[in-house]
Amino acid sequence: MAIKAKSKYIVRQPIKDLQGMVLGYQIRYTGEDAGYGGEGGKDFNAAETIYNFLTQTSDRTLKGALNFMTFTTNLLMKQTPKLFIPEELVIEVGESVIIHPLAMRFVERYRQEGYAIAVKDFQFSPRFISNLRQFDYVMMDLRHADDAGVQRLAEMVHSLDKKCVVTGVDTEELYQRAFALGADAMSGRYAAEQMFTAVHSSSYLQSNFFRLLVAITKDEPEVDEIEQIISMDATLTYSLLRIVNSAYFALRNRATSVHQAVTILGLGQLRQWIYLMGCRNEKGDLDKGQEEMLKLSFTRASFAGELMRYAKNMPISRNDAYLMGMFSTLQFLIAAPLEDILGEVAISEDVKNALLNHEGRCGLLYDLILAYERADGSAISQMGEELGLPMDRLPEIYFKCLEEVNKIWNQLISSSTGTEKEEE
Repeated sequence: MAIKAKSKYIVRQPIKDLQGMVLGYQIRYTGEDAGYGGEGGKDFNAAETIYNFLTQTSDRTLKGALNFMTFTTNLLMKQTPKLFIPEELVIEVGESVIIHPLAMRFVERYRQEGYAIAVKDFQFSPRFISNLRQFDYVMMDLRHADDAGVQRLAEMVHSLDKKCVVTGVDTEELYQRAFALGADAMSGRYAAEQMFTAVHSSSYLQSNFFRLLVAITKDEPEVDEIEQIISMDATLTYSLLRIVNSAYFALRNRATSVHQAVTILGLGQLRQWIYLMGCRNEKGDLDKGQEEMLKLSFTRASFAGELMRYAKNMPISRNDAYLMGMFSTLQFLIAAPLEDILGEVAISEDVKNALLNHEGRCGLLYDLILAYERADGSAISQMGEELGLPMDRLPEIYFKCLEEVNKIWNQLISSSTGTEKEEE
């Protein structure tokens, strides 16, 4: 999957409703000459880059979720939205499409075929208002808007039974303004962080689970210790045996002991299973907020590990980098400050300093991952070059990791529920 556009990054950010549940994901394109909405050659080049990317990626990484994605006139005319089924896509358009008669005819055709349509950077002007009924979502940026104007606009949007999505919610102030506005959903760095409120599980936050977490992350995990901890907890033992005896592993003979189960899983899969168990509630289920937290944990871990293949002069191993990404959400899994948790877990001091203080080259790698999540193109370029990363390959690496996380997730969920689920 070759993405040749230099210093241009394609990222995925969650869009959440006011209950903190993920409505869908906004696929953003950012970087030098950023530009879905450029004119002339820039618009054409952007369209070519996105088209090439989607034809190689959409059938794997972006399937199974609602994707909000900006389309230029060129992309609309290339039939690019048809890479997605209508239930998986919201077509975002901007002013350049709205004022283009031919482009709007394409938009209307897609809407008749069942695709939802969103208008981004909505402006209170006649050219926008006259087309308002054609849109299902109105996306607003509050950073340069007055409260009275956006309040009137939100009321108009809701009176037409449309949904209002506030973008760029990067601060608590903007979050509160969007909430007061009655926005149906919002995206941005601060909004994304709010997905972690009230995620904590109660079933597995006992001393046994934490002891198990500490044991599995030692430099040289002791299998006997791990087996003993699991054996002391009936719920953990039951869950482990259920996974190993599921259709996913297709064993000829059922595993009947913790020792057999641990041997079959191996330490790598056992670590992932432990995280999954940590996010389950009393009924053994995961709600949407818990799912997103765990997926983000796996994504950061996979991305950090892959970037270590290219990063220069790093003081840690790929496994340490993987744990750094995984543990970056640990405070939402265990109801305690991250500093206290990391003090009990056997990981590199460089990783601890990176997670707690953003220090050193490990901190630089961690900050780059966070910058990628918030689509901060300038920060990505600066930190990526300092780490010696191949900047033109970052989107490829990032979405490869998302694909791998989807596979891990399907394996964990299908095996933990005792059902077999086809990989996407």
